[in-house]
Amino acid sequence: MELSNNKILITGGASGIGLGLTQRFIEEKNTVIICGRRESVLNEVKAKFPTVITKVCDLSSEKERIALYEWISENHSDLNVLVNNAGIQNWISVDDANFFESAKNELATNIEAPLHLTSLFINLKSLSTVMNVTSGLAFSPFAKVPVYSATKAFFRSFTLSLRHLLKAKNIEVIEIIPPALNTDLGGVGLHNAHPSVADFIVSIFEQLKQGKNELTFGTSETRLNASVPELKAHFEALHSN
Repeated sequence: MELSNNKILITGGASGIGLGLTQRFIEEKNTVIICGRRESVLNEVKAKFPTVITKVCDLSSEKERIALYEWISENHSDLNVLVNNAGIQNWISVDDANFFESAKNELATNIEAPLHLTSLFINLKSLSTVMNVTSGLAFSPFAKVPVYSATKAFFRSFTLSLRHLLKAKNIEVIEIIPPALNTDLGGVGLHNAHPSVADFIVSIFEQLKQGKNELTFGTSETRLNASVPELKAHFEALHSN
């Protein structure tokens, strides 16, 4: 993937990893479009980065995903990079009263949305790259976020297949595999002890320059290369208390 002179859509580009990607891609002289549910948050990013293009969109809604694609097709038909980054993480247990409703929200945002968007955006003649943000939890789940972990395992599996399926279209598929980072994913303060998004972004852009298509950082690199017994031991250690 060329790092400059692209037109890029980043879902969930106004916070966390998405915001880190937004800033770095702008610095690399790309045109960046971000979408999200909260117009006020998008406006805050626009105020900080005036060149960013914003679009309000609830990605859990099939109707709004279609509207997003139609808007891009009409106004930004030269878009060549789709970054499926948006995701939600619920700390829930299967015996919670609202478990199923919470799970449905995660499934809609973390699985249905990127699959649907990918199937839509590959119809753009200009599309050359799809970037999917998965997680180190795709390899070894964390039981406090059981549905989130499962969605990321699903999304990694889909990404591996997608890379093969899109070869004939000459569309590159890149997987971004973050570990836990200091973001508000799952709730404010839950990840304060983890590495910064800024350090993560520096690392994955170095890997992009090297031509890699599986981008890792810290513990996600360890999990990507771990054996099955090592992953099992990691899961048991994580849940020993």
